[in-house]
Amino acid sequence: MATENPLLDRRELFKLGVFSSAALALPVERVARMQVALSNRIAQSALPQPFTIPFKTPPVLAPDCRTQDIDYYTIHQRQATAEILPGKLTDIWGYNGLLPGPTIVATQGRQTVVQQVNDLPAVHPTLRYNVRTSTHLHGSCSEPQYDGYASDTTDGASWKDYVYPDLQTARTLWYHDHAVHTTAPNVFMGLAAMYILHDADELALPIPHGAYDVPFVLTDAMFEDNGALLFDANDDSGFHGDVLLVNGVPWPAMAVERRRYRFRILNASVSRSYGLQLDSGEPLTVVATDAGLVPHPIATSRLKIGMGERYEVVIDFSGHQIGQRVVMQNVSPKNNTDFATTGVVMAFDVAAEASDLSDNEVPVDLDPGCPTMALAEADALRTRRLEFKRDGGQWTINGTTWDDVVNSGYQKVLANPGYDDVEIWELSNPHGGWFHPVHIHLVDFRVLDRNGRAPFDYEQGPKDVVYVGENETVRVIARFEHQQGRYMTHCHNLVHEDHAMMGQFLVGADAPSYDPIDAAPAQHKPARPVCDRLDEPTAAAGATGPAGPTASAIRRCTPKKRKIAGKPKRPVAKRKSKPASATCAPAKRKPVARRRRRRRRH
Repeated sequence: MATENPLLDRRELFKLGVFSSAALALPVERVARMQVALSNRIAQSALPQPFTIPFKTPPVLAPDCRTQDIDYYTIHQRQATAEILPGKLTDIWGYNGLLPGPTIVATQGRQTVVQQVNDLPAVHPTLRYNVRTSTHLHGSCSEPQYDGYASDTTDGASWKDYVYPDLQTARTLWYHDHAVHTTAPNVFMGLAAMYILHDADELALPIPHGAYDVPFVLTDAMFEDNGALLFDANDDSGFHGDVLLVNGVPWPAMAVERRRYRFRILNASVSRSYGLQLDSGEPLTVVATDAGLVPHPIATSRLKIGMGERYEVVIDFSGHQIGQRVVMQNVSPKNNTDFATTGVVMAFDVAAEASDLSDNEVPVDLDPGCPTMALAEADALRTRRLEFKRDGGQWTINGTTWDDVVNSGYQKVLANPGYDDVEIWELSNPHGGWFHPVHIHLVDFRVLDRNGRAPFDYEQGPKDVVYVGENETVRVIARFEHQQGRYMTHCHNLVHEDHAMMGQFLVGADAPSYDPIDAAPAQHKPARPVCDRLDEPTAAAGATGPAGPTASAIRRCTPKKRKIAGKPKRPVAKRKSKPASATCAPAKRKPVARRRRRRRRH
């Protein structure tokens, strides 16, 4: 069959007209292999007891080099062996061979360039597909060619430089694989990591920072007797493991001091959602959502978090005595496959008095002037409806799949908002058998309502993923700013995404200079370290050649310098009132000094 030939590229397949879910199905031998693997699933009695393995924090990646306004990194996607279950070795795929990958810490106003080198095996060891990757920085307003477009893939003999503008306000982002039709198994194998963006206002707040600001990457897994990872898509409905991992550790225990901690909770699971709560009954105080600080802190007894969502929560351990244990529980939302082992996540053991009481508050004002949360229905130019539905065995958006995008030569779009337009999108899930965490690339949005009722208290902050529950319609409002071009929207159940609940929208005009596939394609090895290429000339500023973008190419500030084709001039008064975050200049909040005068302990 033509699609089983690894030498045929996407253009040849397009010419043959074979881009369909059936044509791109994984080899038939996968079914037989999976039946054998499931019979070898490790027994619950052989799993480690909860809270017996220490919590760990992913390492922070150091830049290879820095210029005045750009940080450069190199990451190798490689297979490695890890001891996840005590006494057993597991082959994982990790950024720099780590599970999860290293955390990148960025600063607003400085750009980041990450060279991603695919050193993975050519073929998946059990599912037998040809391995390609595409790295998406989830939550970034990257240009289309650096956004991790699903069909912009890097094979095992290639590398690509990804350029990130870092012009948004402080937030918790994450980078993960996004390769067409194989995102779920690639992420399941370990291709996920956190990316933290700071700004001056966020750093000036007296909320926990430094050692008390803790990455918390939550996933689930399943293992064979010999320690090998076991993936089962369950008739393309989703994967649910029986082992919960925090930062790659099964049910860890973390020693904490008697003070406040800030946890950046990322649900990086393939298909599992969580209902997080503390057995002590005290609240989780939400200080930030996907796209940054909430206007004011929100206390909740239980936090429902879908795949791809991030919540920054503060937990106060000062009311507990040394020697006490606080357990984070998982009260599972509907339509997960649960096991006896999935009811607890981790434990916090209060082990010492606070060694440092600085940055130990939650002020009543965090970001009261957030531009996204100031968007009102009256600002919207139009309303669009997107229906997320299983139809004929396929996962669809408005009756279409990503295969329809491919077969259109990547031209078919679900929407074409104008640059800087404000729109309301109605995200509809007409079924009761599953939920869909819907991710809209590029933009931050505000959740308006759920079936006409108010959104959950804890999601009343800027978002880029929203949990669309069973038989639910969720309305969101967004300004389509920062970039022009084609971007994806999809369900973040990665099995649904792969089969193939994903479409694209076009912001403003399209142009070859920011085509998501052809403007900055992957290059073949041997890769030269990006720091060795900083002084190489390019044909023009913004050009990309065989070596990828150089320093002169990536210092441009895209939204201001790009001419907006066909966009009428605005009246002067409207331009003056435009929120700061809609320009390429770093988004601004109220001055820190003014906010500090208004702070009160929460």
